[in-house]
Amino acid sequence: MLRPPHVLRPPRLPRWTALPRGRARTVASWSSGLLLVLVTVVVACRAAGVDGVSPVPQLLAFLPWLLVPAGLGLLLAAAARRPLGCAWGLAALAVASWFTQPYGDAPPAPRGPVAAQLRVLTANLEFGGATDALLGALRREKPDLVSVQECDPRCAAALNSQALRAAYPHRNVVVAGAAEGSALLSKHPLTNEAEVYATLAMPGAVARVAGQRVRIQVAHPMPPVPGGLHLWRSELGRLRDFAARRGDLPTIVAGDFNASQDHAAFRAVLDTGLRDSARMLGAGRTPSWPAATAGAGIGAQIDHVLVSDTLRPRTARFLALEGTDHRALLVTLDLHDSR
Repeated sequence: MLRPPHVLRPPRLPRWTALPRGRARTVASWSSGLLLVLVTVVVACRAAGVDGVSPVPQLLAFLPWLLVPAGLGLLLAAAARRPLGCAWGLAALAVASWFTQPYGDAPPAPRGPVAAQLRVLTANLEFGGATDALLGALRREKPDLVSVQECDPRCAAALNSQALRAAYPHRNVVVAGAAEGSALLSKHPLTNEAEVYATLAMPGAVARVAGQRVRIQVAHPMPPVPGGLHLWRSELGRLRDFAARRGDLPTIVAGDFNASQDHAAFRAVLDTGLRDSARMLGAGRTPSWPAATAGAGIGAQIDHVLVSDTLRPRTARFLALEGTDHRALLVTLDLHDSR
């Protein structure tokens, strides 16, 4: 005798994932929804190419870590026996994972032979607190170009010592408050240029290296604090404008950008053709802030050395400096002769 055909039903979730009916499932379901809403809003802004309003810009800096609440939301949806919640969680995990990939395409092959090698160090001293640590790093590492942010008057005085003037005879130092002061030090001759206008000093110059002119610019826009997002965007926008009009000179923009590759305002700077040195060497997600957890791989990379196509990074190292909440970044660059 023929049996009636089986009715097709959606697959069941494994029984071991289920919570007992009642309050526990309700709490799990609501908790899952709240976590997935948070992840979805942040990831949607990333996909749409906007930074949104607080707390989205702050959370975008830690976008890879959103995989944790996305995964937890998925597990809670499974425990609450919510198939739609499970589908939502899987989608959130997939999209967040996609955006953890490095941003930008591969650079073109450099033209011309290597004319010189440059070691570039950028360091945020947190109100000058890491001045002594910076001086030690300069003695050990002997970089050719140094970008210093949050250089307070004590820091400026230390950089003006006889020993530092002998090591770095060329400089553009802006003496100001604990956060506002900045410095650009060089072993190569400098021609100082006008600052990129900002709340925190961002001096710039053109260095003469192996017969070539190399543009070097300090970056230190305001952070994306609640109530200050417009200022953060506008100052990153001025750095983008600087990068867009840089011309054919080899260019280095180094400093604390207060932004990661997941911020649209920072990607706009990269879209001018500058490239992140650490990213080119496979270290584009290495945290530089906060220093207390960066060594364990927890944090965000907001300190960058961006370079144009005639500069090719060879090495990149993040250095711990006592007295600051940032790690310094030391990059070795090949300068190709493009003349």
